[in-house]
Amino acid sequence: MQERSPVLGSTWALAWVALVVAVPLSVLVLPDGPAPASVLGILVVFLAFVAAESVALHFEIRRQSFDCSASEVAFVIALAEIGGVWTAVARAVAVAVVLVVQRLPQAKIVYNVAVATIEVCVAVAVLRVLPVGDIDEPAAWLSYLVAIAAANVAGALLVVGAITATHGNPGRSVWTAVFAPIVLIGPVAVLAGLSILLLVDATAWTWLLIVPLTAALVLVYRRFASVTREGQSLERVYGFARQVEQVAADEAGTMQIVESLRELLNAERVAMWLPPYLDEPPRLVVATESGAAWYDGPGDPDDVFRRAVLAANGPILVSAGRADEQEAAGLARRGVSELLAAPLTTAAGEPGYLEICDRSSDVVSFADGDRAALDSMLTHVNAAIRHQQLLTQIRYDADHDRLTGLPNRQRLAVEIDALLAGGPADPADPAAGRAGLILAALGNYTEVTDTLGHAASDELLLVTAGLLREHAPPQALLARMESERFAVLLPGLSLSATERAARRLREAAATRVRVAGLDLEVTLTIGVASAPVHGTDSGTLMQRADVALLAAADSGGVASYHPVLDQQSLRRLQLGTEIEQAMADGQISVVFQPIIDAQTSDIVSVETLVRWAHPRYGSIPPDDFIHLAEQIGRIGAVTDHVLDLALARCRRWLDQDIALSVAVNLSVHCLTEPDLVARVRSALQRHGVPGELLTLELTEGSVVDDSVRDSTVLADLHDLGLRLSMDDFGTGYSSLSQLRQLPIDEVKIDKSFVLSMSTSQGESFIARSIIELAHNLGLRVVAEGVEDEMTRNLLTEMGCDKLQGFLVSRPLPDDRLENWLLARTGVRTAAPGAAHRRLFVRG
Repeated sequence: MQERSPVLGSTWALAWVALVVAVPLSVLVLPDGPAPASVLGILVVFLAFVAAESVALHFEIRRQSFDCSASEVAFVIALAEIGGVWTAVARAVAVAVVLVVQRLPQAKIVYNVAVATIEVCVAVAVLRVLPVGDIDEPAAWLSYLVAIAAANVAGALLVVGAITATHGNPGRSVWTAVFAPIVLIGPVAVLAGLSILLLVDATAWTWLLIVPLTAALVLVYRRFASVTREGQSLERVYGFARQVEQVAADEAGTMQIVESLRELLNAERVAMWLPPYLDEPPRLVVATESGAAWYDGPGDPDDVFRRAVLAANGPILVSAGRADEQEAAGLARRGVSELLAAPLTTAAGEPGYLEICDRSSDVVSFADGDRAALDSMLTHVNAAIRHQQLLTQIRYDADHDRLTGLPNRQRLAVEIDALLAGGPADPADPAAGRAGLILAALGNYTEVTDTLGHAASDELLLVTAGLLREHAPPQALLARMESERFAVLLPGLSLSATERAARRLREAAATRVRVAGLDLEVTLTIGVASAPVHGTDSGTLMQRADVALLAAADSGGVASYHPVLDQQSLRRLQLGTEIEQAMADGQISVVFQPIIDAQTSDIVSVETLVRWAHPRYGSIPPDDFIHLAEQIGRIGAVTDHVLDLALARCRRWLDQDIALSVAVNLSVHCLTEPDLVARVRSALQRHGVPGELLTLELTEGSVVDDSVRDSTVLADLHDLGLRLSMDDFGTGYSSLSQLRQLPIDEVKIDKSFVLSMSTSQGESFIARSIIELAHNLGLRVVAEGVEDEMTRNLLTEMGCDKLQGFLVSRPLPDDRLENWLLARTGVRTAAPGAAHRRLFVRG
């Protein structure tokens, strides 16, 4: 058997080294003169060598190809019949002829001829040492087996040595490809050659046996070569899958995917075109040996190959020798001779495009096996692209409002700070360091929500966002804050110019719109602040615009910040001093919103929501006084009050032999209090409620907070037997993978993902992804904001565990909840092993 190894680096240097070894070795080992041999015998042996060298197993390292050929049949016959000298001559000439036909470079031809000669010399040297009698003696058979095995090992070591010298350690796959035929094919081929010699000596009819035997040997070798190639292809796919699993979810990760494809398919260049996604433009990512970041063709939507892969809906293989006129023009456009191309599947559904151009090897070209390997790799490429785009979507959502697509408060703060980073106004540039901030609140938002539901109020918000986009100055940045509030950032405007812009905007937006079948009037209340007059950072500017907005209701709908308005902040201070008494007087109470099992409609829990009915200020939004309680250090007392009310309600249900869990929201500030676990334990014991009937809901911010993650508070709470739930998942910066390290039992998909599921494929995709990933981590999933049957059915089909929203029930005070339970629910017997009955919603 022979292995040929053209190598990288200085191929002529390797060729000369091989010649320096081969020539003296031939003179030393081979006889002084050739042994007697017939011309016919030499010709037959030569043709046998040519045939053996032409049927070879190919593998490659970067630009170089390596071959293994089953030439032992001809080798053993030649040694026995025509002697060492003629064997060396016949084999060297046969190798040269085959490589010339394959058009290898001269240096590689010289190197391989030298290797073939060295192998013959090694075999002859071994036969001189071992006993070689007549061919019909078993001792002679063993001698030939050992001699040719030694020659094969010498040739294989030369191959591996050349690879190691030029590329470093070639890896186990190359060692296997080089040495496996020596063990598996070589001995069989030698025995076949010896059998042919014995049969020829016995009778001339031997050829009737030799021909089918030789054909069978060729088939076995070709099958071995096929299995080896399939194994190499499968290993490439597995290797690629392992690499793709580790890529980062950014542009560097996309480049890593492209580079991995180029390496595994040993290609000159690989290009990946991705369609626009969210606020990202189309991207063309190119990996080439030269480092070029672009070449003509793959970025063109009318390119012949991009159209072809979309039509074929799968990989295509095009080579110059079999290309039609259009394909040849496409190859010439790129300056390549062969191309593999395939469509990509993206999260948005718009197809991408991938192409691999020109095999780096100087012998081996792309084949159908490579197209099949690429087809397998596409599964991993598509999954990686969709994963990256999902994370891009989550990052985008963290900076944008889900409903309107506008930047949110967080993004607005970043933009303000970036705009004001230049410092005070430059006298040479009056606009430098200046900006106006308009904060606008939609007047009838709460009434629309309470009367017509979230779908109608969302429609009103979308209409308002459209009006603001239409009438805001071109250079303005529009943002959605929270609830009914919008912001407009006006770069370079003075306070007076901002005030004029605010009035024009309010007048332009004051119109009647059709919402939920009704004609509603859009009315805006606007607060104005300006930098640097009112502040030089985002926090100060937004806070003072908030103060101005509070005063705008009594100032004709538009008000600018003035220090006197800070007096209104005294209201907040007064509320802060009244929190304790308000809890004692029952002003701060709770309402309950039922949560049902998505599959059985069992009522599995109620979420406890806090309310404050102030005797002078009326209903105070929970966000206002909860944030205030956090600021003045009273959030722990408020949480204990809500927890007591929730557990008292749970205890009354237990007394009625009904098991119904209660959920209570927990602030991040509470998680940092050292006695929190003891207080929760005491509350459970005081009300006689088992821990499994209490769920504490945490925000994403509290879970990823370093002080919380570095403490044992979550584990200690979990040890009480209660469940921990992550509320509003998807609106922050945490990921499901982070939850593996935390004792979280369930996640609640934020209602911004749920409310528009029935009309938005993107929202459905995000919700499905969260559910699947959460289930893979052993977490249960609750969907908030379920307001219609279509959304409920979609979530149920996705495998969502629990549902919460207006479709089930609005938040209800205790007495109305009791009436609702009597009117809408039935009672099931206790589940096997459970002590209490269960409630379910009747259809």
